[in-house]
Amino acid sequence: MRPGRIALRQNFLSHYGRQLGTLSGLVALSLVLWALSPHFLTVSNLLNIAEQATIISIVAVGMTFVIITGGIDLSVGSVLAFSGVVMASALQRGVPLPLALASGLGVGLACGAVNGLLITVGRLPPFIATLGMMSVARGTALMFTEGRPISGFSENFRWFATGEVLRVPASVVIMICVYAVAHFVLRRTKLGRYTYAIGGNEEAALLSGVGVRAYKTLVYGIAGLLSGLAAILLTARLNSAQPIAGMMYELDAIAATVIGGTSLLGGEGTVAGTLVGALIMAVLRNGLNLLGVSSFIQQIVIGSVIIVAVLIDMALKRRGK
Repeated sequence: MRPGRIALRQNFLSHYGRQLGTLSGLVALSLVLWALSPHFLTVSNLLNIAEQATIISIVAVGMTFVIITGGIDLSVGSVLAFSGVVMASALQRGVPLPLALASGLGVGLACGAVNGLLITVGRLPPFIATLGMMSVARGTALMFTEGRPISGFSENFRWFATGEVLRVPASVVIMICVYAVAHFVLRRTKLGRYTYAIGGNEEAALLSGVGVRAYKTLVYGIAGLLSGLAAILLTARLNSAQPIAGMMYELDAIAATVIGGTSLLGGEGTVAGTLVGALIMAVLRNGLNLLGVSSFIQQIVIGSVIIVAVLIDMALKRRGK
């Protein structure tokens, strides 16, 4: 085989092999579960899977941006809870719906921006900065509500959970819109190009004139903003905002991102892959529930899938080299 064809093949494997493999895995998993349970491949169950996947899927979009830059965000679950209780409190006090929604989104954006500033200006490792924010946001949410949930909202707000657009649940439509916008940003805008450049080689990006501090802060702000959006959908679904909401969501978001092919080393990844990764996790949980598998075993299965996904990622990288 000619050197040029070898290089082309290696490039294809490096960029598309993992994504095609992940999508094939989702299809194969769905077929297996369909064979094991006749209730799996029904329209109502598939819509249920999509709806159950929306929260983690949206949080995982922000995580994808962060991990592509070579960072990590452990605070997304706590930020979700903090955003949710602030928005819920505003709603109960009679604040107009648009302003209440804006308050939740604003809290998420602010927490994400603080993460970014701690990392870029304070020069803290992303793990430490976001671990600290995880504790601060959770503690503030508990203090704000005195540990009590806030419940009971108007039908206008509940539409985010109960409404439909062309017979598709509103939350699923919102998720699709988020992914469409995120895909466009990563592939067609300066922010997207610089996100990949920072993750690929931050020093080279800096020397090329990229405002690394500003763009990294913006990326963490996006992650916080999407946690705020997820808080809106979760609060509407539960008809309650709880200060303990979102626990372990950061691990689910990281798992969806990594399973979807985003490299933990930075510089590589797509939101399309992340969506497939989130759907794999949702399909696994749904199928195991239909089969009556205990929640404890489900955790073992999900953890094993994450380990295998990282092993595949490293193997593809070695083959690409």
